[in-house]
Formats: sequence, C-alpha cells, structure tokens
Amino acid sequence: MKKIVFTFIFLLAGIQIGLAQTEEELKTTLSAKKDSIAAIQGRANAIQSQIDALPGWKIGAFGTIGGSLSGFNNWFSQGIPNNDAGTIGITVNAYANLLQDKYFWRNSANVNLAWVKLDDKDDPTDDDSFRESTDVFNISSLFGYKLTETLAVSTLGEYRTTVLNNFNDPGYLDLGVGITWTPISNLIVVVHPLNYNFVFSKGAAEYESSLGAKIVADYTRKIGAINFKTNLSAFLSYEDGDYSNWTWTNSFSYTLWKSIGVGFDFGLRGNKQEAFNYALGQAALAVPPPAVTPTLENTDNELQSFWNLGLSYSF
Repeated sequence: MKKIVFTFIFLLAGIQIGLAQTEEELKTTLSAKKDSIAAIQGRANAIQSQIDALPGWKIGAFGTIGGSLSGFNNWFSQGIPNNDAGTIGITVNAYANLLQDKYFWRNSANVNLAWVKLDDKDDPTDDDSFRESTDVFNISSLFGYKLTETLAVSTLGEYRTTVLNNFNDPGYLDLGVGITWTPISNLIVVVHPLNYNFVFSKGAAEYESSLGAKIVADYTRKIGAINFKTNLSAFLSYEDGDYSNWTWTNSFSYTLWKSIGVGFDFGLRGNKQEAFNYALGQAALAVPPPAVTPTLENTDNELQSFWNLGLSYSF
C-alpha cells in the first residue's frame, strides 16, 4: 500500500513539474512572438511615415457613432417611473492634404452632433422628440509656401459654427497670414500674428469682431489599429482680451474588427462672448429680472466641454 501511495505522489509531482515546464516554455515562446510583432509593427510604422511624407494628395476620415435607448414602465424607485429615453451622437474627422516639394495645402473638417430625448409618458405636455445636445462644426484650409523643410509662410481660413440649431449665430471666420511649422509629417503648428476674427450673429446678440493673432496646433496620426487627432485653435484679440477664444478637440478610435471599433471624443472651449450672450438670454427669461444686468465684464467665462463614447468606423 505504501508503495502505491509513494508511486502516486511521485506521479503527481512529475505531472506538476511537467506542466510547470510546459507553461514556462509557452510563456517564453509567447514573449518572443510579442517581441517579433512589435518589431514588425515598428518597421511598418516607419514605412507608413515615409508614405505620408511623399508628395501628392492624402485623404482620410474616421468617426464615432454612439447611442443608447431605454424604456421604463412602473419603475417607481425613480422620479419618472414611465419613460422612454435615448441619446445619439456622431463625430466625423476628415482631411484632404496636398503635399508638394515647394508648397502644401491642408484641409480638414470636424463635425460632432448629438441628440437626446426624455419622454415622460405620464406627462402629455412634455417634449418627446430628440433635441440637439452637441453641435460642433469646424472646417479649415491652410496653404503654405515652404521656406525650408519645416518652415513656411502661410495663410489660413477657419470657420466654426453650429448646424443643428442657430446656424451661423454665432459663426466665426478667421482669416490671417503668418508662419507654419511642420517639424514632423503629422504635426502642424500655425502662428499667424496678422489675423482677423469675423463674428457673425443675428437679432439682439452682442458679438464683436476684432484683429488679433491666430495659433493652431494639430496632430493627426494612425498607428496600427489606432486613429487619433488632437487640435487646439486659439484667437488672441489685440483689442480686448474678452474677445479672445479657444477650442481644443480630441478624437480617438481603436479598430477591433475590419473598420469597426471603439471611439471616444472630447472637447473643451473658452469663449467669453458666448458666455455673455447666453447670460443675456437667461436674464431676459428670468422672472423677476436679475438685480445685476449681465455685461461682458461681469460675466464668468465658464469652461465649456463635451464628450462622446461609442462605436467607431474608419474610412
């Protein structure tokens, strides 16, 4: 009996040692494969960078689609027990760039739209339609004549507005000239000390156009299954600091299968003129009227932001 027990123990120990050896061998093989994949991806990225730097048109686009729908019936633990709710968001980033030995022409568009609804089925007077919640539209065109491989004299036109609600109210058009720096193929830094910021508005809105400086930094890159773009656009008014504004947008997408993946977008903005005009509108609706009438000087320039998470599709 003892021989059988000892034999069984030695057999288990041998199996355990064999499994441990097999696991270590597999881990070693997996590590080597990962190193090989990383080396191959590095060579592929280097070749892609060379392709990106070749003369000619470079056209591309990627975007994010996010959404959710929900319905509740007799869910008494919440304030609105009977409701239908939903959100839909769409983001598109597109570019068309012409790169030549002596000059370049870079064009880009960013569109971010979202709708939201909350239908209280116990309230027949509420609004049960989808309403606009995010509304961003931005197009730009940059032309530059190269002085060196990294510096160029340039002119920029950039237009920003909303499209779902209050189109061109306000709308911003920047036109200016200056210098563009492109230290690498995916990074563009624009510094235009001579720029005019045209602001379009309707009705009782109080916006002011002004002369100032325009600064833009844009980085767009694709690495394997990852697409990302970050863009900072700022206007610095020479006439009044309250006329200055800036917008920073970011888009990321990771491809999971073919052209479908996961995307995330977020943006920040500072614009005191927009904050002031919103405060004017709120004051006009207030009952009783506010004790202090909003002015551009006494309005808080609160940080604006948006984000969207959902499925993405790369063209």
